[in-house]
Amino acid sequence: MLVEYHRTLISDKIRSEAFRRALEKTIKRSETVIADVGSGTGFLSFLARKLGAKEIYLYEHSELMMLCKKLAEENKMDGMHFFHEHSTAIIDPPKVDLVISETLGNYAFEEHIIANIENSRRFLNPGGTIIPQKIEQFACPVITDRFYRELCVWDDAGYGLDFDAAKEMSLNNIYVRAFSREDLLDEGKSAQKWDNADLTGKCRSKRNGAAEWTAETDITVYGFAVWWKCTLVPGVELATGPLDPKTHWEQLYFPAREPLTIKRDGGLSFAAASETSYEEGTVISWQIAGGGKKQAMDLRKGYLG
Repeated sequence: MLVEYHRTLISDKIRSEAFRRALEKTIKRSETVIADVGSGTGFLSFLARKLGAKEIYLYEHSELMMLCKKLAEENKMDGMHFFHEHSTAIIDPPKVDLVISETLGNYAFEEHIIANIENSRRFLNPGGTIIPQKIEQFACPVITDRFYRELCVWDDAGYGLDFDAAKEMSLNNIYVRAFSREDLLDEGKSAQKWDNADLTGKCRSKRNGAAEWTAETDITVYGFAVWWKCTLVPGVELATGPLDPKTHWEQLYFPAREPLTIKRDGGLSFAAASETSYEEGTVISWQIAGGGKKQAMDLRKGYLG
């Protein structure tokens, strides 16, 4: 399955071109030495070598490292140094001028990009650069019920059976979905930023933030769509919103426990908190309020222990 996932990365031309542009802006031909943290198939390293990088150190703990070496050989890539280890396991890493870590997920931090980059700072020469440099997260109210109805089929189990406990778990989960303009308040133009992670400085894997809206008309809210925008280097961005060019990443649906009815000029709020770690994975909770009601959901309630 790992190679199948990486096939989707290779097919994502928006992603590939954004990273090519970022590398082109950063690499000094025959001078820049790079560490590729979570190198996968080596695609970004190969791009960097073609753009003139002097040497590249590739770190990949999965079995993809064997494929990466084979692809490097078949593409006649020299100047490559392969470490079949997680970058955190390297005690005395070679110093580099640039660290690349494309470990982004549908939820921006689920692949531990913050921890990966924090650990990788020790690889850098003074004045070294990191790609990516900033991640912003956005939320927008969902005003159609089509995703919410998917999660409420437990109500129709029939035969006199009560599946409320299963429904509760479904509503404490997060779902990868592709939203249309019609699904979102103000066709998505009213999205608000709720988190801003600056990866160029000290950055915590524990994230939290909030956003607020005032309804211009009566609306019913069925949850929130969440996505991110990533600045690779100044002037080069990737974004996963429904109004952005389509990538292999999609938006996330954070459901409401029950729909909220908001009257005109009424307030609506969304707050979320997440923590990612190599040991525990990703834990996310979210709270929504409006129409005199407050609701709290937690991803830990969406899974059986």
